[in-house]
This record gives sequence, C-alpha cells and structure tokens, in this order.
Amino acid sequence: TGLALRGTFIISPEGKLLNSEVNFYNLGRNIDELMRKFKANLHLAKHANEGCPAKWKDEGDKTLTPSAKLVGRVYEALK
Repeated sequence: TGLALRGTFIISPEGKLLNSEVNFYNLGRNIDELMRKFKANLHLAKHANEGCPAKWKDEGDKTLTPSAKLVGRVYEALK
C-alpha cells in the first residue's frame, strides 16, 4: 500500500532546488512560513552574499553576512 506525504518545493527559474520540505500526512504546513521562505529566496537571488535568519520576514529586515566571525554570535549580530 502507498502512503501520500505532503511536500513543498521551491525551484528557481533555472531549475535549481532552493527549498524542500516533506511532511508526514498528518502534519499541516504553514503558508506564512512558506511565503517567508519564498520571499527570502527572492531576496537572496539579488543579494547572494547575505543570509536570511529564521525570523527574517520581508525586505528591510536585518540580514547576515556569513563568516567565521559570526559563528556563535548570530544573536548579538541581530540586535
């Protein structure tokens, strides 16, 4: 017998998989989180050297510039 899982995939216009999420059939998905990831990927397509933290929601929110100096200091960097 088969089992249907719920999957969400964000794929760039170039065909690159940017985000994937697969949930068991009894776990719902959050459209707000999906849209946040979608907007973050659009932002990162224009600003490839930045990173969008977990609480990033839209243009104008603080982003990060990944580096070794940031390790263990993300909270401080987002203040």
